Amino acid sequence: MTERSTIQLTDLQLDALTELVNLGVSNAATNLSEMVRDEVALSVPRVSVVGQAEAVVILRERDAKRLVAVSQDFDGDIRGRALLIFPEAKSLELIRSMVGEELSLEDIIELEQEALAETGNVLLNACLSTMANSLQRNLRISLPEVIHGDGDTFFGLAASRGAGAGDTVLFIYINFLVKLRDIQGYLAMLLDFPSLAMMQALLDEYIERTAG
Repeated sequence: MTERSTIQLTDLQLDALTELVNLGVSNAATNLSEMVRDEVALSVPRVSVVGQAEAVVILRERDAKRLVAVSQDFDGDIRGRALLIFPEAKSLELIRSMVGEELSLEDIIELEQEALAETGNVLLNACLSTMANSLQRNLRISLPEVIHGDGDTFFGLAASRGAGAGDTVLFIYINFLVKLRDIQGYLAMLLDFPSLAMMQALLDEYIERTAG
């Protein structure tokens, strides 16, 4: 049986969070489009709150093969770790769209870590910065790190470093479309319970400001 979070966002809070994430990825799409020299389409994010064990199951059911993630720690009023996750097999397609078709497979593999880190940095920073600005808070964001593995690898690593403390995962599903390459991407934010409670309070303040 999968674990369940004891804190759940209300529908209104989820709508507000989805709106903030959508603003962030929309900003990121412009920068990413310049990197890949082509139009980038991003689907409207779908946000859910689950426990870590359930998050691992979700990834396993959707993508049984190996995954690659770009992770960045963030700290401030809200503390945790953000990850951009997609199938490892698609990572080379993403890189090829960035560096062009003329490079050999060996050259692309050599550029993989740097290109993935830069892609993750663009998307994650855009989302985190937009959220922080909209919630009127500051976040300190670490440099990106590329990890290959599965859900156990990503979430276990975050918990072992104290980023998120192994409690709750905000799961954000986004489809990336670059040229004819369909890349399914996930954004995950690992938060401990105090940070999730703070997120709820900040979302309520944001809802009051925007409604007013």
